[in-house]
Amino acid sequence: MTKRLLIGITGASGAPIALSLLQALAQTQVRAHVMITPGGELTLYQECGLRKEDLEPYAETIYDINEIGAEPASGSALFLGMVVVPCTMKTVAGIHSGYSDNLLLRASDVTLKEGRKLVLVARESPMSAIHLRNLYELSRLGVVILPPMLSYYSHPQSVADMTQQVVGKLLDQFGIEHAVSQRWEGIDR
Repeated sequence: MTKRLLIGITGASGAPIALSLLQALAQTQVRAHVMITPGGELTLYQECGLRKEDLEPYAETIYDINEIGAEPASGSALFLGMVVVPCTMKTVAGIHSGYSDNLLLRASDVTLKEGRKLVLVARESPMSAIHLRNLYELSRLGVVILPPMLSYYSHPQSVADMTQQVVGKLLDQFGIEHAVSQRWEGIDR
């Protein structure tokens, strides 16, 4: 059976992370199923110069965000889990409250209710007490909160290097083998 992973893209800054994740998944046996919000489409164009259709080479399916009856809306559809990258605080609030007014929020809700892994690449800085409360409460439900934090031990030479480090962490969450980022091997003295 083909392994499939849901990828949600929202309007927070960080579209290059979503694009790099899709490109990395295209090099594996895991198929990406993508949902992108209208804000996500705007940010994808602003940050990457791409339109939703430009993601087609990297995705098995790109769903209409308003198609609330699409496959990811049902727990009987088998997916490894879901990554929302980047994830707005609006989306965090919707997931936290169970407010499923689009396919991305419904798929997140289904991922949680089915006990599958849900990873949120939360993008906001600074975070308010409301953001922190919502993220904390979601983490207590088993949601992985994976903000795209910079790491310097790999001596990144570019933004692309730092992006790849985050993508590697995302792939690790689902046990997907990769060589997109450098792993810590201890201090070299």
